[in-house]
Amino acid sequence: MIPGAGSGTGALPLSAGLSSEEVALRLRTVGPNRLPPARTVPSWRRLLAEMTHFFAIMLWCAAVLAYVAGMPQLAVAIVVVVVVNGVFAYIQQERAQHAASKLRELLPSMVSVRRDNRIIKVHTTELVPDDAVVLVAGDRVPADLRLALAAGCSVDESMLTGESEPLAKAPGDTVFGGTFLVNGEAEGIVMVTGGDTRLAEIAALTGQVKAPPTPLALELQRIVRITATMALGIGVLFFVLSLLVGISWRDAFLFAIGVAVALVPEGLLPTVTLSLAVGAQRMAQRNALVRNLEAVETLGSTTFICTDKTGTLTQNRMNAVEVWTPEGVLSVIGAGYGPEAEVTGSGAAEARHLSTAALAASVGRAVLHEGKWIAEGDPMEAAIHALASRLAGPGHDPGEPEVSHRFAFDPRRLRESAIVGTTLYVKGAPESVIPLCGLEGADRARQMVDRMASHGLRVLAVAERPLPGLPGASFKLEAVEQDLALLGLIGLHDPPRAEVRLALEAARDAGIKVAMVTGDHAFTAAAIARETGLIGSPELVLEGHALPEDDAVLTALLDRDGVVVSRVTPEQKLRVARLLQRRGHVVAMTGDGVNDGPALQQADIGVAMGLSGTDVAREAADLVLLDDDFATIIAAVEQGRATYANIRRFLTYHLTDNVAELTPFVIWALSGGRFPLALSVLQILALDIGTDLLPALALGSEAPSKGALKRPPERRHLMDRALMFRVFGLLGPVEALFEMTAYTAVLLGAGWRPGAELPASDVLMAASGAAFTTVVLAQLANAFACRSASAPPWRLGWFSNRLLLWAVLAELGLLAVFLFIGPVAALLGHAPPSPGGLAVALAAMPAVIVADWIYKLVRRRSGR
Repeated sequence: MIPGAGSGTGALPLSAGLSSEEVALRLRTVGPNRLPPARTVPSWRRLLAEMTHFFAIMLWCAAVLAYVAGMPQLAVAIVVVVVVNGVFAYIQQERAQHAASKLRELLPSMVSVRRDNRIIKVHTTELVPDDAVVLVAGDRVPADLRLALAAGCSVDESMLTGESEPLAKAPGDTVFGGTFLVNGEAEGIVMVTGGDTRLAEIAALTGQVKAPPTPLALELQRIVRITATMALGIGVLFFVLSLLVGISWRDAFLFAIGVAVALVPEGLLPTVTLSLAVGAQRMAQRNALVRNLEAVETLGSTTFICTDKTGTLTQNRMNAVEVWTPEGVLSVIGAGYGPEAEVTGSGAAEARHLSTAALAASVGRAVLHEGKWIAEGDPMEAAIHALASRLAGPGHDPGEPEVSHRFAFDPRRLRESAIVGTTLYVKGAPESVIPLCGLEGADRARQMVDRMASHGLRVLAVAERPLPGLPGASFKLEAVEQDLALLGLIGLHDPPRAEVRLALEAARDAGIKVAMVTGDHAFTAAAIARETGLIGSPELVLEGHALPEDDAVLTALLDRDGVVVSRVTPEQKLRVARLLQRRGHVVAMTGDGVNDGPALQQADIGVAMGLSGTDVAREAADLVLLDDDFATIIAAVEQGRATYANIRRFLTYHLTDNVAELTPFVIWALSGGRFPLALSVLQILALDIGTDLLPALALGSEAPSKGALKRPPERRHLMDRALMFRVFGLLGPVEALFEMTAYTAVLLGAGWRPGAELPASDVLMAASGAAFTTVVLAQLANAFACRSASAPPWRLGWFSNRLLLWAVLAELGLLAVFLFIGPVAALLGHAPPSPGGLAVALAAMPAVIVADWIYKLVRRRSGR
């Protein structure tokens, strides 16, 4: 514990602390040291939102109109579709919680303060401005403080700044709530508490950011607008036609409502939701946890990835990879903190002595835990312990030096020292240690420092000095840290992940630009960018404090592949995301700290680290990387593109069905009501959410194609000209042709002729059953045709999508139920088809496959 006021070099004057009366008064004035409560949306409102978006509202209107039109069964069925889909989507989205609600967990519950001239423990919420807070290594900072005393003090601010290395702090410096002491001891005066802290500012910034609508949401809104316009327009048209053929206005109105409802794709909404859920499940199997379903498709549309450095591109594990002594250079090759490594070079004995000296001046180490070596304390200290273990050789533990005196790291000295026996060992920044050594070899040492630094290594210098006297004797720091003998240099490296280079190449093949946006130092960031192949040519490294104020200038600088942006603040990172979005990019932003929360919320797809990230980052993100690996993002992008393609597949499938469903109404209207209506509205509903739903879901589970990452992101609409032609110009008309042929064949076979009186009801029901069967069987073939926009089914393999096979079997089973179960068939108004009608229905299957194959051949030869 820190001694009384005024102790320690460079300490500012300390008072005896506030009195209990002053604390009580200030607590009533400023309130408790608690972050403002996060604004949360009640569960009932989130559930209501899933049932009142644009598409759902259209279905609610369709249900009301169906009930008004005298079709209560249809109305109930549509309501069930909306409710089931809304509940399912709500359950999936419940994983998404609000980032600001987790910020309060970053503050400690109890803290030591100096009050009434003594040190006591109080609850964090009881802190007030001007309180004197006492901190030791490992303590979380409870509020924004101005340090009055700092002895060997370094603070981990990564969760606020993104800086991976602890920052040295001296008296007079400010430390922020939520950060924590890595080394040393400190005492600080509370500047602000609660909602006035820097942590609260970021919380407020995160809460103010409203995520933009996803590309999928925009496309679905567009589809709904098109579908609603078509349904309403055709409904009005049939209302007018019905009046012209002599039908009463009431019956014409009810008939028009039925037609409009029939055109609403009731099965599209649950199909999209379940397809996204399948994509989310597959991403989870590849270590990417989706917190927002629409993020599945958004990933496939990503055009720009802003990635963090530490832990995403690198392993976040410091390694001592090079040792220089005046006698030679050793290279150390090994993974993590374990003792196993390959050591090559000269000067091994000197390097062992150097590592032992460095270990003596360190306070951290690497420990074996559940079969894995992990860092205990500062990763740099653990790396030094691992180096000593490696140089000692297999089976040799360097042991724990018996330190009699330790002089902690000081931000002014930039070094730390320890006395073992009668020897002083010193470790620190080269610019701090080398000047204390003799001139001999100093120039060589500085040259080696420059060489190591140019390779992105963090360099430490190690020196020693024999001391007279016995262990335990008193020494004055300024007197002993001089006339040192330089033992050598240690180069430490946070190695890049092995798969990052290939992942970056895959991103570029996929037409995605990648930038590094980090709070780390520019030199370190650029070195890692070079090593991973991220940095572009010519190299462009921007620093946060020097970013252009003009948005247009900064946007032009950012919109390129391989740019590095270092030393960014939360506000600057948020600005980067917004500017790239204004440029038209779909932005994926990675992050792991509290400082990343606003940018993660703003980005089209926020990606947080699951292993090293804070709760705040994870809660603000749409996607959480369970392995913190950049390569996982690319794998998720591939699945996202597959999901986008799958949505187009079952959209083609659904809309083709709508053409066949509308055709009987068109023919009835054009004939002035003299040609019988082949399908009823209830039959259409049975097609949409009965037989069609399972094959559509199976199409939504298609695996990514081999070329998913070999082309730019999809920038076309889900319903583009190619899809519309394939649906309305080819597949739909083929289905409609065979549907009406089957219907007419049954009527003609029973002796009916156009213009004559309607045949008996059993004939009409058998003919309607033939039309219904034709659509179902044609859709069965259409499901296989829709698996690809360029290849016929036999090229893909008939059995390569097992879910589709099960869906087809289920579709045939439902067809049998609809045709042969008496009450069900009577409700739908049809009967099993005659042999002639069944023959036409069966012929529809190869006809759809062949027509689609010819279409694909023509497109391939025309280069489209």
